[in-house]
Amino acid sequence: MSISALRHDQLSSRPHGAAPPRDAPEADFDLVARLDPRETAFFFDVDGTLIDIAAHPDAVEVPAPLAAHIEALSGLAGGALALVSGREAAVLDRLFAPLSLALSGVHGAQMRRSPKGEVESPTAAMDAGVRMQLRDLAARLGLHAEDKGWSVALHYRDRPSVAADLEEDIARILAGHARTLTVLPGRMVFEVKNRGHDKGAAVRAFMAEAPFAGRSPVFFGDDVTDEAGFAAVRELGGLAVSVGRRLPGADAVLADAEMVRALIRHVVQSAEGRA
Repeated sequence: MSISALRHDQLSSRPHGAAPPRDAPEADFDLVARLDPRETAFFFDVDGTLIDIAAHPDAVEVPAPLAAHIEALSGLAGGALALVSGREAAVLDRLFAPLSLALSGVHGAQMRRSPKGEVESPTAAMDAGVRMQLRDLAARLGLHAEDKGWSVALHYRDRPSVAADLEEDIARILAGHARTLTVLPGRMVFEVKNRGHDKGAAVRAFMAEAPFAGRSPVFFGDDVTDEAGFAAVRELGGLAVSVGRRLPGADAVLADAEMVRALIRHVVQSAEGRA
């Protein structure tokens, strides 16, 4: 789908909290022009942003055209492109194989600062006893527990009715750990992680070094777990792009992951046309 064909309610970019003008054209803001790869540092959440959410975390797919366009965009940006995800680095590598990209996994707990670099873990793994209790809780409720070492995600997409009870049970497990652990509520998931690392910290770490330093950052995300990334890029004079809904701190909104993929394709084609 062409960006120029998007309706105003599919693609909007305006000051946070402002209503769209009634006479706005169908493509009301030239977002592509704001994303010149020669000057931009690109940060992408993955699930719900680059790829469509699936019923199970292991059921997602990365469309072949997306991988090709991400590779092209990274090249055009001189490598200033990173995946910033709640998924583990090894899972991101598997999803985007054979690409190797700069990335942050598990909400900033893992960092690979360049495509050919090593994955670093600046923080310690989460308390093993708490992780075991969370896995046991998921088993008792018939839920999928995703133990990532630095966090545990409890997915309840198949059993949305348990959300309130699940939240209470997690709170009981974390009683006494408030200083070290926190809960991230996401789309049909509660994720328990160590305090001290998040997507915003990952963005700031990337932006402190080449090839990201000195560029205007843009962060694409679809969930509350991405709001720390939004805050970081806005602090640095960049742009926050929310996907699927307007999240706090967003400067622009894209309707869904398909629109993000269309935008990436359009940015690549526009940049290649200038070359």
